[in-house]
Amino acid sequence: MTSIQRRRLALATLPLLMALSACNRTADTAAPASSPEKAATAAQATPAGAAPLDEAAQKSLREALAKGLPQLGQTGEIRPTPLPGLYEIQAGKEVFYSDATGRYILQGEIVDLGQRQNLTQNRLQELSRVPFDQLPLKDAVVTVRGKGERKLAVFADPNCRYCHILENNLAKVDNVTIYTFLIPILGDDSVTKSHAIWCSKDASAAWNDWMLKQKTPAAAPAACDTKALDRNLAFAREQGITGTPALFFADGTRVPGAIPTEQIEQRLVAAAAS
Repeated sequence: MTSIQRRRLALATLPLLMALSACNRTADTAAPASSPEKAATAAQATPAGAAPLDEAAQKSLREALAKGLPQLGQTGEIRPTPLPGLYEIQAGKEVFYSDATGRYILQGEIVDLGQRQNLTQNRLQELSRVPFDQLPLKDAVVTVRGKGERKLAVFADPNCRYCHILENNLAKVDNVTIYTFLIPILGDDSVTKSHAIWCSKDASAAWNDWMLKQKTPAAAPAACDTKALDRNLAFAREQGITGTPALFFADGTRVPGAIPTEQIEQRLVAAAAS
């Protein structure tokens, strides 16, 4: 495990550790009631956050960032953070932080220990959302299980081992329609297999035969139109999908990786309730 992974794990588990500590303290002894005076003091100690930048200040900041980081390209929304003088800068589907002048920038995560929330991760999840009706469903391999009432989209490469794990997990899910977008990003053989699957008489059967049974699909006919896969790759680049598998649920939420069947079920239920 790298130092970055250890740091992220620590941040991810911090709310749980804090919650357990709070439970232990409550079990040992009741916390004294907070007086209005103490509450007022605590409120005064809470930082007011960065002041919103007007249009001229935002323009100046963008120009400074463009000069200092020309490789950055066009920046998106600029938002104040809870920290005085620090601003969130949107760059595609990612964020970083800067002072109001653009002289100093920060890359990392802001964690609100009081609220037990990772503010950066919350924002990244918000930016990664894609309304389900904006997915190019006509370019997907469609698999229907049971009544197919629930919906799920997956961006996958046929040679991705984590995609194979995910497909085995998905095989246990019922009453779902799965839209699989083939994005061959792992080399020439991935392109060949993706073309073969897409051009099969039954693309869903060919996909499942390969992913679940390792049955190699028949070669694609020379005349087969595979432009859909090019569009899938372009869409993936546009949405910042750089790894597979990537899952999208009906409520627009995105989840990377081969998540277990139980988590898939939980998210399908949550998406249906939203």
